[in-house]
Amino acid sequence: MASNSNTTDGGYDVRKYIAELVGTMALVFFGCGAAVLAGRFIGFLGIAFAFGMVLLVLVYSIGPISGCHVNPAVTLAMLAARKISARDTLIYIVVQCIGAVIGAELLFWIALGLPGYKVGINGLGQNGFDAFSPGLYTLQAGIVAETVLTFFFLLAIFGATSKEAPKGFAGTGIGFSLFIVHLVGIPVTGTSVNPARSLGPALVLAVNGAGDALNQLWVFWLAPIIGAILAAAVWVLVLSPEGTAPPEPRAGAPARKIKVKEAAAKGPAVKALPKKEGPAKRAPVEEEEVDLEDDGDEEDLEDDDDEDEEDDGDEEDLEEDGDAKPKGKPTKRR
Repeated sequence: MASNSNTTDGGYDVRKYIAELVGTMALVFFGCGAAVLAGRFIGFLGIAFAFGMVLLVLVYSIGPISGCHVNPAVTLAMLAARKISARDTLIYIVVQCIGAVIGAELLFWIALGLPGYKVGINGLGQNGFDAFSPGLYTLQAGIVAETVLTFFFLLAIFGATSKEAPKGFAGTGIGFSLFIVHLVGIPVTGTSVNPARSLGPALVLAVNGAGDALNQLWVFWLAPIIGAILAAAVWVLVLSPEGTAPPEPRAGAPARKIKVKEAAAKGPAVKALPKKEGPAKRAPVEEEEVDLEDDGDEEDLEDDDDEDEEDDGDEEDLEEDGDAKPKGKPTKRR
């Protein structure tokens, strides 16, 4: 989830906005669809897995195009961390909300085909508290849960997309972090951590005569945004690897610039000194090596002399043998 260039040839990069619209639509359709259409078969665990896996797929599919925010809270956190422009932030949030409404509307028309489905009873996977909470949790519990869960979710996003993180694994970390968030949050509020995800089902329900979710929608915008901004602040001010690097010399620090230039100028000279002084310092060592080699040569010469003496001795023995042969038996020629 990284920000891309803001413009293309001075204009708007429409691809990014379409990617955010389609991505948010897919998140709501498949995530909330798992709750509405398959919830009785897969339970809370399956619903949480569906949300996590659809986000994992979206990170790898539209991430290179738009950064795969698909969440106004994520977009605002990226704005606070200066990873996206204010103009893109506004357009991202608008298209995310449109995509969420389209996804919820598509899900609604499919759910109508379920025998016995009633929009006011079965809902569309909307978020809520008190009587509309899956576990009947209170407003206070809902606000705290959504703030804390969004905070940790955004920290996971910042960490997974940082320069120090292993390359190519951002989608896995982000997807599974949303899965874990839903495991905890579904019983409390149905888990939002995404204002657009809450807006889509609530607005479609309100249009079709069930406005309770829309009345509680403010919680699922306020709490996730607070959690996201807190996460951005903690990441930028405390945890970011970029913030721990030594500061570069400032433009208004001439003394530091002079030192850097002097160090750069001295660099080659320091490296060249050992080359110039090297032969003089290593001369005794080389002489010792030469002496050792000379000693070895002298030993070799002595060995050669010994071998020559042995050869001379052998020649004398041959001469004596030659002298001794005539005194022995006569040769075959005679």
